[in-house]
Amino acid sequence: DAFLFRGTVGENVSLGRADTSEALVREAIEAASLTEFVAGLSGGLSEEIRERGNNVSVGQRQLLAFARALAYDPRILILDEATSSVDTETESRVQHALDRLLADRTAIVIAHRLSTIEKADRIVVMHHGRIHEIGTHRELLEADDLYARLHALQYVRRQNRGGSAA
Repeated sequence: DAFLFRGTVGENVSLGRADTSEALVREAIEAASLTEFVAGLSGGLSEEIRERGNNVSVGQRQLLAFARALAYDPRILILDEATSSVDTETESRVQHALDRLLADRTAIVIAHRLSTIEKADRIVVMHHGRIHEIGTHRELLEADDLYARLHALQYVRRQNRGGSAA
């Protein structure tokens, strides 16, 4: 889960750091696909977020956490199940923000929802605590092993729910 603390939207994105400019916070919000959300808040960047972000949706919490990471601009980023708790409609917005967040940095992304990692330079498939296979999305599909089977299962489930295929 994305962690938000009690404070304003701007404070959550800047982690309360005084040296983070409002312009940088706004850039991060735009890159995280949150511009419309923030514009719709009566207080904008000054809107209060309750403890743990209980007054915003799961998807908005995730996107605010991405905006925070974009504002901080780490060289290395670790994400654990970044899209697991969002619905398929929100997932596309989260995926768009993820694309921006992961660009030009080293990232370790832990994911069961394979659409989250399809664009990765290298995917390491773990099975029973061991590395089972390594490759790009295309290479792993062509290998027709565990990753390909998992991908096919998720594809069928998405089609049955009426979502877009990964």
